[in-house]
Amino acid sequence: MTHTGSTGESDLRIAKPEERAASSQEEMTSFDEIYDQPDPRDFFRVLGRWDYQTPQHAQGVFRRMAAARARTACATDAVTVLDICCSYGINAALLNHDLTLEDLYAHYTSPQAAALTTAELIEWDRAYYAAHRRPDAVRVIGLDTAANAIDYALAVGLLDEGFAENLEVAPPTAAFRRAAQPTRLITVTGGASFLSPRTFQPLLAAAQRQVWVAAFVLRTGSYQPIADGLKPYGLITEKAAAPTYPQRRFTSAHEQRHAINAVTALGEDPCGKETAGYFHTAVHLSRPTNDATAHPLATFLRDV
Repeated sequence: MTHTGSTGESDLRIAKPEERAASSQEEMTSFDEIYDQPDPRDFFRVLGRWDYQTPQHAQGVFRRMAAARARTACATDAVTVLDICCSYGINAALLNHDLTLEDLYAHYTSPQAAALTTAELIEWDRAYYAAHRRPDAVRVIGLDTAANAIDYALAVGLLDEGFAENLEVAPPTAAFRRAAQPTRLITVTGGASFLSPRTFQPLLAAAQRQVWVAAFVLRTGSYQPIADGLKPYGLITEKAAAPTYPQRRFTSAHEQRHAINAVTALGEDPCGKETAGYFHTAVHLSRPTNDATAHPLATFLRDV
């Protein structure tokens, strides 16, 4: 559940899907060293150079989805969001606070932040997020394999609960399973290329109520295996053909070439997207058919 993605491979005509995924991950620049630091300063410093922006695109989309789930909840229920591959709680920061991703870049790359120890940064961040908390904030649980990132997000109050577990290799702990039971919306903005139905299925099996799964997925890989794995739980997946959303700039011509090849092999058009220098993501939303009829996917994508 690290936060790199896939870009494609040079020969997609004969490769199996799992082979394509393994090869495409190798073709994408690795940022693994920034995902499990004691605090997120390196994350924002490094990814800022490449204009990483997916959480900002997801901010309004996830808020509107959470609001829709709240309208269908019992009056006594609080909406719980489970953010998979949550990293340092960035989606929670944007979902529950009057802040933009640009604000977070400025905050964590500022001279003031650079001068602090991690312990001092945590204290500063507690006050920072408390001052920007939205009145409609929802309960957020975080899941990531990066224990340091989870600890930071918990320490500054971005996550209500957090779990450093890898459901691709082991079932959820009893504590995580209990915490996730009230979940009504699962979100993913990074790492879908590394996930399979194994991560989602035990959470859906334990859920007390129907869950929606919303993911921003790189166009360089197929989400179909996950979508197929969600069907037994009554969730039908829709993919928004448009708009697509820039994820980050390519770090090299090599990375861009493989992304263009992968997107083309999947039957998508890279023109004006990957050819313009950025990875792009598409929104996938999995939910019951009656919910899709009541809340068309396009209504969540406006003003983004």
